[in-house]
Amino acid sequence: MDTITILVGILIAVSMVTSILFVAFGQITVRKLRKNPKTKDLLGVEFASGWDIINVAQALALPRSWSRVLENSPLSFMEANATALFENTTKFDQILGFIFYWLFTITGFSGILLALLDYLGVFSE
Repeated sequence: MDTITILVGILIAVSMVTSILFVAFGQITVRKLRKNPKTKDLLGVEFASGWDIINVAQALALPRSWSRVLENSPLSFMEANATALFENTTKFDQILGFIFYWLFTITGFSGILLALLDYLGVFSE
């Protein structure tokens, strides 16, 4: 087996775990936030179905100093309000969002990087 095959296999496995976490985070946390009158309008813009799940996970995963900058920007309506989310989520929700968001981000960048490296011939023998 060559290196690219192993790396693609690992990437697919991690993508499957990320997909499961996406559904779990959406059902456990975001569903609860959508039903809460205090938070339902603070989940950010939903460009496509499920985008608010990523908005919420991002708000819970990024450092609070970054979240404060996003909340005070003119485009703050596009992002979830981290302050309100931290007040209305449990520690489990926050950890689940953190793990999901960073796995999602790392998997996406790894896929792009792997495709680029393969295109450049790094894995050719």
